[in-house]
Amino acid sequence: MMGRNAMAACMRWVWLAWFGLVPLAEADALDGALEVQSAFVSTTAGVYQLNAHIRYPNNDETAAALRDGVTLFYDLDLEVTRERRYWTNAMIVALSLRRELAYHSVSERYVVRDPLAPEQRTFATLVEALDYMGNVENWPILVAAQVPGSANYKVGVRASIHRGKLTDALRTL
Repeated sequence: MMGRNAMAACMRWVWLAWFGLVPLAEADALDGALEVQSAFVSTTAGVYQLNAHIRYPNNDETAAALRDGVTLFYDLDLEVTRERRYWTNAMIVALSLRRELAYHSVSERYVVRDPLAPEQRTFATLVEALDYMGNVENWPILVAAQVPGSANYKVGVRASIHRGKLTDALRTL
């Protein structure tokens, strides 16, 4: 029979092993799944524009959901804040860019609806569609008059994926 101290030591090892290894296993499953690889702001004719490259996950679950008729929303959120020394940062602008990805089963193509493009685009493969959505070029975010040049500003970019709704035809079933 184990003594009380030996039992407590054994339980500590179990807790350490459990809480030490479980986060590592979870991190490996999601590691690199969604990543903002680069983002920078450029100025053209007094307008600040965001350029970003996001790597969206290309996996079997995404392809299966699209083939089952689910629309996926790929959001890119942007915040521009002015740094303040003795107070929280001041929000200058918060924007969101939402792109839709769906699978058209009749044409067997992936359809991307992008508010920055005048019309929707179609792609033969999921990889091509994700690469297109992962590139944001010259997205106007601010006018130079909104930001006086004497302060420091931070630009934060966050990408996310949300499951949307079923298509109208499948919703009636």
